[in-house]
Amino acid sequence: MEPITLLLVLVCIIIGGLLSSLAVHLMPVGGAPAAMATATGIATGCVMLMTGASVTGLFTASTVASFWATNPNVILVALSGAVGSMLMMGFTMFVGNLIYIFGAGIVPCSGRVAVDPITKESQTEYKTPRTDGHGVPTVSFVSGILGGFSGGFGGALIYVMLVSDSYAHFSVATAGIVAMGIFIANAIIAAYNIGGTIEGFHDPKFKARIRTGLTCSLIVSALCGVIVVIAMLTGTLVGGVM
Repeated sequence: MEPITLLLVLVCIIIGGLLSSLAVHLMPVGGAPAAMATATGIATGCVMLMTGASVTGLFTASTVASFWATNPNVILVALSGAVGSMLMMGFTMFVGNLIYIFGAGIVPCSGRVAVDPITKESQTEYKTPRTDGHGVPTVSFVSGILGGFSGGFGGALIYVMLVSDSYAHFSVATAGIVAMGIFIANAIIAAYNIGGTIEGFHDPKFKARIRTGLTCSLIVSALCGVIVVIAMLTGTLVGGVM
């Protein structure tokens, strides 16, 4: 195994992990309060939301990678994963807004900023008293789409490096499991770093905690990358041997 190949795999795993962590911080996650329309975002946790996005992205990436017999195009497969994850997030936020608007009868608005940074529309008069906003306003929707792109690209990048014969040469199933494991590890750490709800890149919590989140992700992703490199050198996991 060439040292440059091992280094490329390690670097791509680290980049994929960092993109995964960034994605979680970009997601509009409202948790249980969002289920009652008293907080902005999707009514679920960071890890659950990003797991769904990553699975969609990996399914898309694996489908596109199958068009190549042995050495799939890294950039195209990674971009396909990004698009798949973006679509999943877009539909999730869109359907969520339909339920909020036509089911609960509320207007999506931010609880963290007085004016939407994208539309420049005022938010304060649409916010129900004693709530932290509700629905998925425009800025949060855009942030979620960006998060889907980042997470899908990162997860698919890890997958395609693992499955390619030019690099790790893992089996399709093993590459998917390992990529998902690295993705979820970063998602969990990011969720702990966020500590509850977050609206997106405009949220003060994003600016205050993103550096810590990415630093932790760098350490974890590097550790995961070292384990993968050891597996490559020893032949463990390669070719689907568990």
